[in-house]
Amino acid sequence: MRLIRLIEFLRQHLKTVIRICCGFLAVLVLLDAFLVSKAHAHTSMERWPAFWSIFGFIGCVVIIIGSKWFGHAGIMKGEDYYDE
Repeated sequence: MRLIRLIEFLRQHLKTVIRICCGFLAVLVLLDAFLVSKAHAHTSMERWPAFWSIFGFIGCVVIIIGSKWFGHAGIMKGEDYYDE
């Protein structure tokens, strides 16, 4: 029951939750830019602030789009699959 109430509360305050998450992300990017040492980076892109966050986000998007395409290309079957 507590989880349901929490989800309802978060849905009612969605704009506030989004603003808090964006603020938290901005703080993390600033901390990465100013406090994390980039001396041992292997490539020049790793020296960019928030490179690994952007890389991970793009990777997740590619996995989601690829799995949806793969699913619609033949894995997913209609409900009447066995009736044919």
